[in-house]
Amino acid sequence: MSQLFSPVSFGPLTLSNRIVIAPMCQYSSTDGLANDWHVQHLGQLSQSGAGLLILEATAVLPEGRISYADLGLWDDATEAALTDVIASVKRWSPMPVGVQLAHAGRKASSARPWDGGGPLPPTDPNGWTVKAPSALPFAANGPTPEALDEAGIDAVVEAFAVAAKRAERAGLDLIELHAAHGYLLHQFLSPLSNKRQDEYGGSLENRMRLLIRVFDAVRAAVSDRISVGVRISASDWVDGGWDIEQSTTLAQILDLCGCQFLHVSSGGLDARQKIALEPGYQVPFAAAIKAAKVRMPVIAVGLITDPAQAESILRHNHADAVALARGILYEPRWPWHAAAALGDSVTPAPQYLRCEPREARGVFTAPTA
Repeated sequence: MSQLFSPVSFGPLTLSNRIVIAPMCQYSSTDGLANDWHVQHLGQLSQSGAGLLILEATAVLPEGRISYADLGLWDDATEAALTDVIASVKRWSPMPVGVQLAHAGRKASSARPWDGGGPLPPTDPNGWTVKAPSALPFAANGPTPEALDEAGIDAVVEAFAVAAKRAERAGLDLIELHAAHGYLLHQFLSPLSNKRQDEYGGSLENRMRLLIRVFDAVRAAVSDRISVGVRISASDWVDGGWDIEQSTTLAQILDLCGCQFLHVSSGGLDARQKIALEPGYQVPFAAAIKAAKVRMPVIAVGLITDPAQAESILRHNHADAVALARGILYEPRWPWHAAAALGDSVTPAPQYLRCEPREARGVFTAPTA
């Protein structure tokens, strides 16, 4: 058996293989509501053969959306809509489904990517006032955010906890807290975006405080059947910013807090970032955190496109699982092809058993009754 198609456990949740579908924003909601697009999009990915599907960044507050078209989970209406979608997906697929809970902070109030993706001012019909740890805009042409006061920080923590309860009621199996890509929790972590002088700024301990509070609140809000983990950017790719050393310290603390997986990405906080893109360019960050002897599984992500590459990452103990995003949008049956390439097997829906190719006999295993 390949490593890629061996099981792995994220706390209480056991995956049939180590392929994770990473969260990918769809910018297709109205007032935060999941809809038929999500049924189609998630439905096809749930038939891919991956071990886990994680929903797009889902805002815990309306002002925490990246764009006005983002998915949300902040009230009864958004919970009911998502519940219906998850029920539809799970009716036809046994794949575990998680959600990435998020707050965009100063990167909120943006246009959809195909509409330019730029910041929208509060005066725009689709814009609003953005919040951040400090009054520092993300883009030079963007609005200056309001710095969160203590009451605002407490409200964010509560919003994450309430959204987590809604996620469990909606039938989800896993919660990933979005502390990456320059969004609010990452903004508090990085000294480039956090210039606070209170207990949430300055020292590394202080800058980590909000994320630890959010993690503890979410973990306490849901039952033991829900796996709770975190996605981080391991580096800002900017001198003087958040880096792998600070990420490793954070990982060790989250591990002690009971974090059940760590999804290791990078970048997104500062326009000055300089990233040398190459296959698996973020894997060394995951490997460094693994080498720090954390107990929780570590997920590597970033230009992992080839089955042999994914298998090598796992066999060299650089990560415990690999995540695909754009690549699996382009090739939604990537896990099937990976199983064939590695001489392993997957279990498709019985409706698809007839499509097993002659040159890959044995790649399909019939589902048990």
